[in-house]
Amino acid sequence: MGQHRDALQVAFEDPTTSDEENFMFEPPGMSAQQPEPDSDPREFTWRGILAHLGPAFLVSIGYLDPGNWATDIEGGSRFGYKLLWVLIVANFMALLLQVLAARMGIVTRCHLAELCRDEYPRPANLALWVMAEFAIIATDLTEVLGTAIGINLLFNIPLMVGVVLTALDTFLLLTAQSQGMRRVEQVIFVFLGIISVCFIIELFMSKPDIGKIATGVFVPRIDSQSLYVATAIVGATVMPHNFYLHSALVIERVPDRRPGTLRAECKYNLVDTAIALNAALFINCAILIIAAANFWESGVEVTTLSKAYHLLENTGVKIGNLDLAPVLFGIALVASGQSSTLCGTLAGQYVMEGFLDLRAPPIIRRLITRLVAIVPALLVISAMGDTGTYQLLIMCQVVLSLQLPFAIVPMIRFTNSKRRMQDFRNTPLVSTLAWTAAGIAVCLNIAYVLHLLWQGIQSGVASIRVVSLACGLPLFLSLSAFLAWIALRTETGGAGAVYRLEDDDDFGSALDYELDSLGSPIGSAPGQPSPMVEPLSFGEEHGENLEDILMLDRQALALSQRRTKTGT
Repeated sequence: MGQHRDALQVAFEDPTTSDEENFMFEPPGMSAQQPEPDSDPREFTWRGILAHLGPAFLVSIGYLDPGNWATDIEGGSRFGYKLLWVLIVANFMALLLQVLAARMGIVTRCHLAELCRDEYPRPANLALWVMAEFAIIATDLTEVLGTAIGINLLFNIPLMVGVVLTALDTFLLLTAQSQGMRRVEQVIFVFLGIISVCFIIELFMSKPDIGKIATGVFVPRIDSQSLYVATAIVGATVMPHNFYLHSALVIERVPDRRPGTLRAECKYNLVDTAIALNAALFINCAILIIAAANFWESGVEVTTLSKAYHLLENTGVKIGNLDLAPVLFGIALVASGQSSTLCGTLAGQYVMEGFLDLRAPPIIRRLITRLVAIVPALLVISAMGDTGTYQLLIMCQVVLSLQLPFAIVPMIRFTNSKRRMQDFRNTPLVSTLAWTAAGIAVCLNIAYVLHLLWQGIQSGVASIRVVSLACGLPLFLSLSAFLAWIALRTETGGAGAVYRLEDDDDFGSALDYELDSLGSPIGSAPGQPSPMVEPLSFGEEHGENLEDILMLDRQALALSQRRTKTGT
């Protein structure tokens, strides 16, 4: 194999650089991610966990947006502790699926939207893109409303003015992004810390019933009245745009493509995700428990976030003349809206770039998304006031839940694929658990949609009956058929896992990077799928096999010819 390696090295050498520079070639953009000289990225160490914390925390803040607040408060104030088990199950689903999303990005070097573009025909791809954009707009709408309500509660600024002011957070995002992704993660850590401290204090102030909490966690109960809120909780907890975001954030963090390194990165991702999502679970449970302890046990109906804020004044804890509980509530609400804004915008950029191969400047993308969200927010506030705003927050979570299967099912198909994931594909147990999670989401959605259709058909208003039968039922059947087609179709895409040979020399790293680049159109980023040439997949079993050597020779020749034509 050594003689062939020497021949291949000549094909990859750049005549404008020295021999030493050729030998020490590093892929562009990866030098900053290289490990310290005395560390081996293939080894999982507890010390390395701190360096890898970040992507999952960026994702987890999406599980704490104002829409989650509305559904948690609605569930706690109307049904007490009864829906705590729904939060637990939804968090387990989210944990499992987020781990799969990140592992998919680590192994394939493509995020979910890119893989969908590679796999599905253009009409199906566009349909998935439209649904993903609806989910992101619904998320952004909750962030607009939540931030505006928080500003109104803290500073008595009218909601209409607060909604307009939320457009200014575009510049906060751009400032954070200009400092690098690590700076964005640090901003998110600060917001998450603020939210956590606020609710830990409020939880102790509420003095909830421990026995009722245990019953709510361990005794599953649901009925037709709580189905709507349970569906909203699942939509708020397992958010579809987070799968696109998480699978993209981890790609640039992988220092090299050796299988041992990929295994270590997957373990780090598991720890990162477990810590981040369980922190989010604690805060969501705290919100529901606070609502149950303060409102449900007192028989008080909460119809707006503003009412929840003012009802918390009755806790009696003050600093001077300042009621502590409602102030903490308002601060946490603003922090939640602003931090979720960062994550939603990043997810939107990846979705547009992945599905459409269209790269818009961040400020343009952000302003368009925010304007689309601001318009319905202003209309609802002007027409229905606080009550309509609160119900709109909950409805947005139901929209997210309805879109959820169209993100989960493709992701499970990709992570089950031998072609794409090689030795990192799902085990039978993980695959079963993932499909079970998808089944829960689908069944909840079917139950809720059929419930809505039945209500529409039985409605005394003729126009509602006509719309339910003429539009609602065909749309439901069409989307169900589309989802079944996604789940059952034969895989056709070409983007797969990219490994490097298990060598310690730097040339091996350069070789697998260049061979992977062959699978991309000239000028595109490595890892992008191409219908022309597939990226090679190297496993640990590759060695002195003649077929492997000949394949390397052919790829080296193709690369040499390409460089000759392009003058590089």
